[in-house]
Amino acid sequence: MNKTSITFLGAARTVTGSKTLVQHGGVRLLVDCGLFQGLKDLRLLNWSALPVHPKDIDAAVLTHAHIDHSGYIPLLVKNGFSGTVHATQGTCDLCEILLPDSGFLHERDADFANRYKFSKHTPALPLYTQEDAKKSLEQFRPWQMHTYENILPNIKIGFRPAGHILGAASALVEIGEEKNYKKKILFSGDIGRFDDPVMVNPYPGGRVDVLVVESTYGGRSHNGTSAEDIMAETISTTSGRGGSIIIPSFAVGRAQLLMYFLMKLKDEKIIPDIPVFLDSPMAIDASELFRRNSELHHLSADEAKRVCAVAKYVHSAEESKALNTNSMPKIIISASGMATGGRILHHLKHYIDDERNTIMFAGYQAEGTRGAKILAGAKSVKIHGRNIVVRAQILNLDMLSAHGDEDGIIRWLKTFDNPPKITFINHGEEDASTALGERIKNDLGWKCHIPKYLEKIVV
Repeated sequence: MNKTSITFLGAARTVTGSKTLVQHGGVRLLVDCGLFQGLKDLRLLNWSALPVHPKDIDAAVLTHAHIDHSGYIPLLVKNGFSGTVHATQGTCDLCEILLPDSGFLHERDADFANRYKFSKHTPALPLYTQEDAKKSLEQFRPWQMHTYENILPNIKIGFRPAGHILGAASALVEIGEEKNYKKKILFSGDIGRFDDPVMVNPYPGGRVDVLVVESTYGGRSHNGTSAEDIMAETISTTSGRGGSIIIPSFAVGRAQLLMYFLMKLKDEKIIPDIPVFLDSPMAIDASELFRRNSELHHLSADEAKRVCAVAKYVHSAEESKALNTNSMPKIIISASGMATGGRILHHLKHYIDDERNTIMFAGYQAEGTRGAKILAGAKSVKIHGRNIVVRAQILNLDMLSAHGDEDGIIRWLKTFDNPPKITFINHGEEDASTALGERIKNDLGWKCHIPKYLEKIVV
């Protein structure tokens, strides 16, 4: 039997840039294809050539649509990849929203840098364009959950629900010779939370030979703190002193969960009936997808409709700017979740220097991002080339994360029928991956390895 190898091209001892190359018998399969985010050294990797030429990759599989798992696809196609991108129907639908939006943001940021001359490069260029992203979508093939088919010689794939966000899945790669599939490699993708108020539970692990598992919240617990209680107290206190609540939010999943809680708090009259604005074209499109596809989450069609109705959609840039000229208390939910780009930056520039306001982050902030720096207590923050003093109240609703915490990951691992021969721990900062590895060894007795960037391992 031909040897099978796995090479970690991203998300190795970091939480971004997920890309893992599976090679068998001269065939190359890329599992996830995400952008690096956060620290500058990581972001620069987006501009570096991949160790394998895109034209030599035969197919790609996406576990879900978040940009750190899908956002490199337009560049992969632009640089020569001509194969098929396999993903669930929900992931394909979301990528139709996220990838063109990502291209648009790259173009806009490059244009902004050129107009205000705060880039070191002349001219500043986008990583890829909106048109590049739209072109790449032509190579997507949608799958239903629990469907298993051959996609390459001696390679079969299938998808299992992972929770997390709409369409998110764990990807099973089966490898064999002449249709006798003897090796099963499971890529967890991002594992969602059990008993989430909106998303489905992660599907049981079953029997696999090799496991690649994420570790975003290794060594950490979401604990029993109620997000609703914190939101209620913060919104009431902030609006009571005449301030506004600005929420940098991930457009997919997190924005809809926030609106769900806001709907409940308003229905129960726990918070003042101040206006809520969803100011992100991508989040608006994702919310409409959420409303139309109740089979992808726990809520009924009516509940999903009511969730989306809690916020006024802000479509145009002019409407977005107008929010900053109105001094009345309000809640603004805007992307991006780590404050790395998008409309949220304009709102932060306007609101973060006023002590009456609250900046309420809604989940994990990767090392090196603007969000992480603000949460760490930065006295000022640089936005669009200007340093803005931080005076607003700052907090993070970490318990809202769409990722399972360490206990949640262990709970999922206990659903496996057998210990994998080897478990690779990726998609986590090094301390998080180490903590999860120790927990797996101690609680389950499994063999674990934390791969390094570009490490290639025969399995």
